[in-house]
Order: sequence, then structure tokens, then C-alpha cells
Amino acid sequence: MVTRSHTMTSDTVVGSIDSSDSGSEYVIADISADGAWLSMQADDAPTLPAWR
Repeated sequence: MVTRSHTMTSDTVVGSIDSSDSGSEYVIADISADGAWLSMQADDAPTLPAWR
């Protein structure tokens, strides 16, 4: 049997715009796991129609 510990499914993924004095970032995070997030400049984030 093969176990892939890095593979998981979660219903706790959220996206948010994080604004500060230095600019805005789009953040995607799995809030059920520590350190499971990524971010990019908000202006570079794909729009909803582009994801379809």
C-alpha cells in the first residue's frame, strides 16, 4: 500500500486581500494546517473569469 502523506483534501481553504502601506497581496490559505498558504501581489492575481 502506498501512502502519500502530503496529499490531503480540505474544505478550509480561503482567499483574502491583505492590504498594508506597502501594497496589497492576495493570500490563499488552508486554515486547517500551519504554514499552508501562498500569496502574490493583488494586481497580479487572476480574476474570477480567468479561472473559469
